[in-house]
Amino acid sequence: IRAWVNDALAKMDGKFSAMYEADVKGGRPSIAPEKLMRAMLLQVLYSVRSERQLVEQIQYNLLFRWFVGLAIEDTVWNHSVFSKNRERLIEHDAVVAFFNAVLKQADKKRWLSKEHFSVDGTLIQAWAGHKSFVRKDGKDDDDGGGDFRGKSRSNETHESSTDPDSRLFRKGKTASELRFMGHTLMENRNGLIVNAMVTQADGHAEREAAKAMVADVRQANPEGNITLGADKGYDAAEFIKALQDMKVTPHVAQNKSNRKSAVPDEIASTEGYGISMQKRKLIEQGFGWAKFIGPIRQVMVRGIKKVDQVFMMAMAAYNLVRMRTLGQVRLEVAR
Repeated sequence: IRAWVNDALAKMDGKFSAMYEADVKGGRPSIAPEKLMRAMLLQVLYSVRSERQLVEQIQYNLLFRWFVGLAIEDTVWNHSVFSKNRERLIEHDAVVAFFNAVLKQADKKRWLSKEHFSVDGTLIQAWAGHKSFVRKDGKDDDDGGGDFRGKSRSNETHESSTDPDSRLFRKGKTASELRFMGHTLMENRNGLIVNAMVTQADGHAEREAAKAMVADVRQANPEGNITLGADKGYDAAEFIKALQDMKVTPHVAQNKSNRKSAVPDEIASTEGYGISMQKRKLIEQGFGWAKFIGPIRQVMVRGIKKVDQVFMMAMAAYNLVRMRTLGQVRLEVAR
């Protein structure tokens, strides 16, 4: 993994040189962006809960120092400087560039499919509680007791005072919580994530994000025969038509519970459709890993841009772990 990270960061030298500042005037020295990226990746890989704990581990953990690129005698930065310098990565889309650089390495090894994809979304709990969800007009509607039972609250009239970008949302049998929604596009050959994004949580976010990510794939492969697998939640006439307009074959699970499916039966009866129905389930592994090992079950940052940064880094880390496994499997087969 470190070898792949070294290669990816080496290709970002031009971006880093524009970002790097030797010193922060009137404060502590800034962090070299490449070291900051390595530390953020370690935080995901080793399930380190906070930046304060991460800095503490880097101080005494020789493995962490080696991965980040710090000598034994080098001073570790303060956690507050760590937080401040992450803003520079957002401004320059550094995490997105890192994600793409990792994908290019997988592409060189021919691990990516250019034609067959799957899409899905997951809920991300915001770093905000119900008590922060107050009226936008400033009126007090909880009588000072923090008891909201029997009181109507909605995203139209209320917002979180700690994270205004989050939205009160529920899906299925889950409780209504302040959340974001993460979306990924997976290639079907080896289950690697080729695109990821975070949106505000609402009933249309999954399909709108899917259209945006598929449009990027179509732009990169304007003439290929592209298929897109998805679950029943994407079986909507408007979404299926949008895919067909982009000349993408909709391998979406048919929802025939109480209406006619928008997916044509002639598509659902093909062999490729059946394969997509099996392959699309791999996308859940990425979400499961990023929530169990990574930090996206409940993010520890506020604001959609920071949440998107954390989500992208988690998916880049997942790809690196999966690439490591793919490399080991192929090595064993070769032996």
